[in-house]
Amino acid sequence: MEPVAERTKRIKPSPTLAVTARAKELKSQGVDVVGFGAGEPDFDTPDNIKAAANAAIAEGFTKYTPAGGMDELKDAVIEKFRKDNGLTYSRKEILISCGGKHSLYNLFMAVLNPGDEIIVPAPYWVSYPDMALLSDATPVIVSGQEANGFRITPSDLEKAITPKTRALVINSPSNPTGAAYTGEELTALTQVALTHNLLIISDEIYEKMVYDGFPFISVASLGEEIKKNTVVCNGVSKTYSMTGWRIGYAAGPPAIIGAMNNIQSQSTSNPTSIAQKAAIEALRGPQDSVNKMVAEFDKRRMYIVDRLNSIPGVTCFKPQGSFYVFPNVSSYYGKTGAGKKLGGSGDLAAYLREPAQVAVVSGDAFGSDEHIRLSYATSMATIEKGLDRIEAALKELK
Repeated sequence: MEPVAERTKRIKPSPTLAVTARAKELKSQGVDVVGFGAGEPDFDTPDNIKAAANAAIAEGFTKYTPAGGMDELKDAVIEKFRKDNGLTYSRKEILISCGGKHSLYNLFMAVLNPGDEIIVPAPYWVSYPDMALLSDATPVIVSGQEANGFRITPSDLEKAITPKTRALVINSPSNPTGAAYTGEELTALTQVALTHNLLIISDEIYEKMVYDGFPFISVASLGEEIKKNTVVCNGVSKTYSMTGWRIGYAAGPPAIIGAMNNIQSQSTSNPTSIAQKAAIEALRGPQDSVNKMVAEFDKRRMYIVDRLNSIPGVTCFKPQGSFYVFPNVSSYYGKTGAGKKLGGSGDLAAYLREPAQVAVVSGDAFGSDEHIRLSYATSMATIEKGLDRIEAALKELK
């Protein structure tokens, strides 16, 4: 008898979490590693949010809540959608989960059947394909060309659709590229999706991290028909530097949200009561900290893009959003460093990690082996030191 279920053999551990864990392990051993792997802001959670959590503890708000989240938090999410996105939802169309990843996992489980196909544009966040595989569905990868800002076109989408296609994932702004779609581009993609009766899964976790005046557009705001066929997933992790608090939320058709709620009620039950209270304050309280954080990310973005593009053989797309860059480093493949010939992004990431003491994530984890991902959700001093090391290490390759 096999010791584990067959489905577990289809997936792999999250490579981004693995890189971060390895960097922390090396640091604990006294190695001065510069980490570009973490997908979380380096800022502390704002004080007003922490105070709300402390107050919840002091008041004894430490018991179960409804499995799908507190009504007060659902109302705060509804207010957020109305204020920020011009969208109207009711409580039965909202689910609060244990982080944005949990929202997406519940959604994949709720809508995908064995044999279904789900279209995942590449480069993609590492968990989309594995979540599809856990759902007994098939992820169909559609590559967005770097020359087109890593965005797929309606023609690309149309070619990938088959009678088995059930859903389309849209992640704008994107992890790992920072690419974002305009309203016109989103409208064109969603019209193709509607023509083929596809569910649109819109991951909007980086909504607030946009730069150069780029206007963020929520997919569900593009029209009532699109809204009826869209589930929006978001959360407080990135916007309010609350990654460890684990609060995400989803908004969509009542039947889908209800199915997600049932799955959650039989798996995790409710998100942490204290974290829900903190999330209410995050959404309803002052937003100054968000603006300050994004302004700082923008300074880092400008610096890291310019530095990477100044390195011979490296080209780096300037992201419109998120806090990642995805430079093309493929000109170094085939060269030798530390006694090993570099065959792709995995080899280059390993070379940078051990001899150069810089932790990056290889692009093959995101569906593009020509690239590596760096997070600039770290201090400017760390970014400068890390890029100095990367530049020196690449110069050593023969």
